[in-house]
Amino acid sequence: MTSRAAAKTRSTAETEIEVTLEVDGDGEATVDTGIGFFDHMLTSFAKHGLFDITVSCDGDLNIDDHHTVEDVGIVLGTAFDEALGDRSRITRFADRRVPLDESVAGVVVDLSGRPRFYFDGDFSQSAVGDFTSDMARHFFESFAMQSNITLHTEVSGANAHHEIEALFKATARALDDATRIDQRRSGTPSTKNSL
Repeated sequence: MTSRAAAKTRSTAETEIEVTLEVDGDGEATVDTGIGFFDHMLTSFAKHGLFDITVSCDGDLNIDDHHTVEDVGIVLGTAFDEALGDRSRITRFADRRVPLDESVAGVVVDLSGRPRFYFDGDFSQSAVGDFTSDMARHFFESFAMQSNITLHTEVSGANAHHEIEALFKATARALDDATRIDQRRSGTPSTKNSL
């Protein structure tokens, strides 16, 4: 099988980002965004999705975390879209629920080529360390739009750390399932023969 990998960079007045992604990896991650909790979430995302990723971001954290989180979502999503190529033989759909203590997150994904994002839930605290909780929602919205996938997410719980971590893990597991090659297929899983 051809390697499903991509490397992307993005440079703006707000952030400088370099990302590499290997979809069929071992879950290895090297991440440095300047936001400790976000680094932890991206590392967890790689581990549970079995993606190999590197993420380096130099952002305007003197302002806040918004630009860094949003732009990493944009670049990682762009890399994900490129790595999947024509999406031939993928499983395409997946549905995962992941708990973390009192919290649970559910994710349904369609690697459809049609970008959509939906979120249902609230985070119990406004921030985890230097990470604004709502930036988790915004990260996945940016990721979904740039990777051209439909992503439905929901979360509930009583601790924002647990809620956000469950969300990253559930998304990783769903994407791992949806990107798997279905040996029974010879082409794209669509009646249009294109995604």
